[in-house]
Amino acid sequence: MTQDTTATRQSIIDGCLWMERVGLNQGTSGNISVRVESGLLITPSAVPYAKMTPAMICKIPLHGPPAADQQPSTEWQFHQSVLQARPDVDAVVHAHPANATAIAIQRRSIAAVHYMVAAFGGSNVPCTGYALFGSDALSVMVADAVKHRHGCLLANHGALTVGDTLDRALWRMQELENLARVMLLAEQSGTPVILSDADIAETLASFQGYGVRNTDP
Repeated sequence: MTQDTTATRQSIIDGCLWMERVGLNQGTSGNISVRVESGLLITPSAVPYAKMTPAMICKIPLHGPPAADQQPSTEWQFHQSVLQARPDVDAVVHAHPANATAIAIQRRSIAAVHYMVAAFGGSNVPCTGYALFGSDALSVMVADAVKHRHGCLLANHGALTVGDTLDRALWRMQELENLARVMLLAEQSGTPVILSDADIAETLASFQGYGVRNTDP
């Protein structure tokens, strides 16, 4: 399990800055959490990433509300719920990448238009229903959506990915946005051919251990 250190807190900030740099996120939107002993670290609410410091990263419990003097991301509830539901997950990344969000606004899943959909654990990346940001209802839907997947879209909102490390969760967010972009491009010129469940099962079998190495973003 990741330790609550200054380096861990800085890695969360670095991840946020990387997402902004590569165009996955902007401003103060999105958030990142990392599981640590006796809780989780999560980005604070409404602080521009460029001005964030390790001391601003909030530590909250895995169960129950944050302390009254803390101001974690308004999305802390679905970070908690995902980490509760997925003991194999140590990092959660939420962002508003343009193409993935466009599909989420259409309230569609990302289909198996490319074999890389297998990086998310199955033959699609599901889309949740809509609920107010920071609500219990959204928290329940997100946790359910990633019960058997490593990412999902949030209707009229954005995207979320998970990983056993923060690097892997960030890598999946970039892959998710690319899948969304490719799907939308393919639909502009025709009807995409969707890979079969057998095709994805074959890819999943070949994907054991596949993914980004544990390096800084």
